[in-house]
Amino acid sequence: QVRMTESGGGLVQAGGSLRLSCAAAGSISSFHQMGWGRQAPGKERELVALITDGSRTNYAESVKGRFTISRDNAKNTVWLQMNSLQPDDTAVYYCFEGPFLRPRSFGLGTQVTVSS
Repeated sequence: QVRMTESGGGLVQAGGSLRLSCAAAGSISSFHQMGWGRQAPGKERELVALITDGSRTNYAESVKGRFTISRDNAKNTVWLQMNSLQPDDTAVYYCFEGPFLRPRSFGLGTQVTVSS
């Protein structure tokens, strides 16, 4: 396991943008898959985006075309660029390493609130 710390959340108006960062306390170069998930109050956790060590990406249908995931192994960091944010995007966003349903490491999350 490696400690992962998210940052960059906040309050934004609908249509706005935020860039989330996930800093790992150790090297991520050996991590095949990393990603972002989110959980809104009263809802189940939802997979938002995935990125492999070959930089292949995959997105939830609800965020395709609006969100972009990226990683820099040299900086041990994964980002989530979120554009055209909508109130339905309001949630705690967290990063993880490994399979979404059974991650090996994950952070505590950062709150994203989108006002209408």
